[in-house]
Amino acid sequence: MRESGYSPEEINTGEAHSARVYDYILRGKSHYEVDRAAGDAMVEVWPALPVHMRANRGFMHRAARFLAREKGIRQFLDIGTGLPTSPNLHQVVQEAEPTSRVVYVDNDPIVLTYAEALLGSTPEGRTTYVDGDMRDPDAILGSRAFRETLSLDEPVALMVIGMLHFIQPSDDDHGLVQRLLDPLPAGSCLAATIGTADFDPEGVGRVSEQYARAGMPMTLRTRTEAAAFFDGLDLVEPGVVQVHRWHPDPDDETVDDRDIAMYGAVARKG
Repeated sequence: MRESGYSPEEINTGEAHSARVYDYILRGKSHYEVDRAAGDAMVEVWPALPVHMRANRGFMHRAARFLAREKGIRQFLDIGTGLPTSPNLHQVVQEAEPTSRVVYVDNDPIVLTYAEALLGSTPEGRTTYVDGDMRDPDAILGSRAFRETLSLDEPVALMVIGMLHFIQPSDDDHGLVQRLLDPLPAGSCLAATIGTADFDPEGVGRVSEQYARAGMPMTLRTRTEAAAFFDGLDLVEPGVVQVHRWHPDPDDETVDDRDIAMYGAVARKG
């Protein structure tokens, strides 16, 4: 099942989109010339960008696996899903527990076009897709896909991966996260990554300027500002750290801290 407010034909191929730039830099196939041009400009000013993006994706895999295996969560709400890249969230959590249910949310028409790749599921579980924007939590929470797939009688993992640097403080960034968390029951968790320039201010500043020129302004946050998204929640050890340092796998690639511009954490709602 998927919900859409427009047809896939409405894809804007004249303006870069963060999901498609991400796909291009990670060597995917679902992007356009404008996305390639934007991605090339970003990598030129900050060559570490592909390493950084792989580390962000790796955090999502590890956090989802941890939530499914260690915390027993069987329901996932994924905000800013992006283009399908295997393994997708449902593949990770349904490998751990086949009955897991996932609601994917994104606002890019090309993601909607490829959403069928996100809707595969184990027979015991379920996946759905909502064409929605994080800036409108009520539309997401009120969607038929959300209501019919996830139960508010059981904990839900809210996944906000690689999204918050595109949400400005003027958008009520903390309020948006809180509005998504508020209806979720005790035992639910927030897993999020937050962009930062703490470790390479010059390099990350340059790539941020390129994003802005491509029509995708970013807000980069300090560790203190990143940690504020988890206020009122119980942080899982090791707390708010660079994404490659959160429960790393032994076979993860070795990277320099300066090449990672993202904090990540998982926290539980009491």
